[in-house]
Amino acid sequence: MLYFSVYGVLKEEHSDGSSSPQGENKGGDSSQGNFGKENFHDEHDGNPSTLQPNSRSVKCHSEYQDRIPPEREVEKNTQNGDLGTWFKVTIPYGIKYDKTWIVNSIQSHCNVPFTPVAFHYNKNQAHFFVQDASAACALKKVNCKIHDEKNQKVFVFVNLSTKPQSMQKMLKPKEMAQLKLTLNKRYDVSQQALDLQRLRFDPDLVKHHIDIILNRRNCMAATLKIIERNFPELLSLNLCDNKLDQLDGLPDIIEKAPKVKTLNLSKNKLKSAWELGKVKGLKLEELWLEGNPLCSTFSDQSAYVSTIREYFPKLLRLDGQELGSPVIIGMEAPEIIKPCKESYKGSETIKSLVIQFLLQYYLIYDSEDRKGLLSVYHDKACFSLTITLNPEDPEPSSLEKYFKDSRNIKNIKDPRLRLQLLKHTKHEIVDSLSVLPRTQHDLNSYVVDLCIQTERMLFFSVNGVFKEVEGESPGSVLAFTRTFILTSISNSNLYIVNDKLIVRNASMKETQSAFSIPMPAPSSSSLPTLSQEQQEMVETVSMESGMKLEQSQKCLQDSE
Repeated sequence: MLYFSVYGVLKEEHSDGSSSPQGENKGGDSSQGNFGKENFHDEHDGNPSTLQPNSRSVKCHSEYQDRIPPEREVEKNTQNGDLGTWFKVTIPYGIKYDKTWIVNSIQSHCNVPFTPVAFHYNKNQAHFFVQDASAACALKKVNCKIHDEKNQKVFVFVNLSTKPQSMQKMLKPKEMAQLKLTLNKRYDVSQQALDLQRLRFDPDLVKHHIDIILNRRNCMAATLKIIERNFPELLSLNLCDNKLDQLDGLPDIIEKAPKVKTLNLSKNKLKSAWELGKVKGLKLEELWLEGNPLCSTFSDQSAYVSTIREYFPKLLRLDGQELGSPVIIGMEAPEIIKPCKESYKGSETIKSLVIQFLLQYYLIYDSEDRKGLLSVYHDKACFSLTITLNPEDPEPSSLEKYFKDSRNIKNIKDPRLRLQLLKHTKHEIVDSLSVLPRTQHDLNSYVVDLCIQTERMLFFSVNGVFKEVEGESPGSVLAFTRTFILTSISNSNLYIVNDKLIVRNASMKETQSAFSIPMPAPSSSSLPTLSQEQQEMVETVSMESGMKLEQSQKCLQDSE
């Protein structure tokens, strides 16, 4: 049976497109060592401008507050027509954030209402423009006042700017009217689907000498504007074969056509799945990417599917192939995860949460494909494996397959090897777990200890036994101790940030009692009647875990 104990409570832009240094990087992000090492293409002419960081500190300095002149000088320049009335707002590493979150967060900290124009992502940055001097001055004061879900400061830089390129090259009224007629012809009312495949070569547009290149931000903006006004119920959008090599102009689709469930981006020139992050706000169920260079960047189909599903968790079909229902292991953390007081109120709820987590985790771990665990690890999680040996162990060779990954700093003197054996990032962790032997864990052997509980963290360990189901010694029983640290972020899901696994030979007693606890026969009095959906859940758990149906049902009931 399961035992459970509680130990504790738990950037100034010029008219020629050149730029001055952008400033410092944010602290606490491992990717920030590259801040200033990449070229960021400007919205106006596409020339790269390099961001130079101050490597000595990550604090907000007064220099940021002087990135644009005082308000009276800004207004003077505006009146003289020196640079026009436009200002460019830049959020370094804004690619990490959803457009809605960025705009809403900035607006909530800005005391002057503003309308963001031409919002787009460029490399790692997010940009938009405003046409109001007072709003620009208010926006500059927002710098460093916003904190993201990891409690890191968000930089907001405001620069004098020329008119955005997408505004300079807006389609003329006659062109917009013809584009609207063309889109109407391509819209299937019954399917609520819009086919924009090879739009540039549409006979009606070519006949009127209108060149619509969707890879250009102004053309995409015009198209999305028509979609918003004329096809608000759009469910399917086909952008196949439009020579798209980036999706900078597409993020507005999240607001202008939020109901889109099917997106076809096949036969384009997208080189990296990273571009999909610009439209990750769409709740896609079907996506087509075949024919893009990015498809050849993955080692296998499983890695391809796992990566794409990180952007679109509800995806059911990819390139026409059924994916099945996604495995969602991130569970909502209950409100009671707060520092407990002397009465330990809510410990039963925490217990249920931990047990439910372990059940779902090991269902995937013991399956044929452990790639499903990508959804439960934090992007920058850490994992280590250690083997403990007893000189009296009768079969130390049973642990041989784990030796090369064992990280015991008492025995490993080479610092480079120590670092190499410490797995970072969720992909590296899951890749390392995937090469370990297939297993079946005895859920009844688990002893779960909850060590620390805070408002945003759970720290617990689990001891138990498992057997290998393939390899040279199938059926051999081993013991393990696993320590998990889980954190709750803004969407209330729990993610593993630290995972330590210790494997050893099981004792004689552990071996004899493993997988041997009898289960009582089901009866109408002891087990409630199950719905068809519940029966399917029980059968799935039983098939994936190897447990009997009665045991699977009891586990599901215990974890509610």
